[in-house]
Formats: sequence, structure tokens, C-alpha cells
Amino acid sequence: AIARAIVTAPAVLLADEPTGNLDTQRSREIMELLWRLNVDRGITILMVTHEPDMAAWARRVVRFVDGVVASDAANEHPVGLVADAQQAA
Repeated sequence: AIARAIVTAPAVLLADEPTGNLDTQRSREIMELLWRLNVDRGITILMVTHEPDMAAWARRVVRFVDGVVASDAANEHPVGLVADAQQAA
């Protein structure tokens, strides 16, 4: 599904629970792929997830409770950014 979505080089990629049915390793691989698409190709990723560890990859996290925005916060240290910094060191 991700390959089909990026073949047209979209400006925005909508990802609805992209890691929902995956094991931990595959989930990380998908998140690394989404991170690289954002960093390397400039694709904006709009992801919906119920998993806090997957949301930790985002630069911005908007949380909803009962259909209302409960919080909207920047993430200064997204997982992908930290991983990139560690690889560069």
C-alpha cells in the first residue's frame, strides 16, 4: 500500500494505522520508511495511530479525546531525528 501511495510522488501521504497489525521489528521498519520519505523527499506524513511509541516519531502530535482536540504539541525530539543524529555521530 505504501509503494502504491508514493509512486505518484505525493506532497502529502495519509497513513491510517500503518503499523496496526505488525510486529515490533516491522513497525520500526515502516516508521523508518515514513521518516525517510519525509526527510529525503519532503513528503508530509499525516498519520493516525493509537500507539504512543509510533506517535513518538512525529514532529507534531495532535491528540483527540471524544472527537475534540485535547492537545496539539511539537515534539522537539522525534525518534527519527534522534536516530539520524546517532548515525551521524
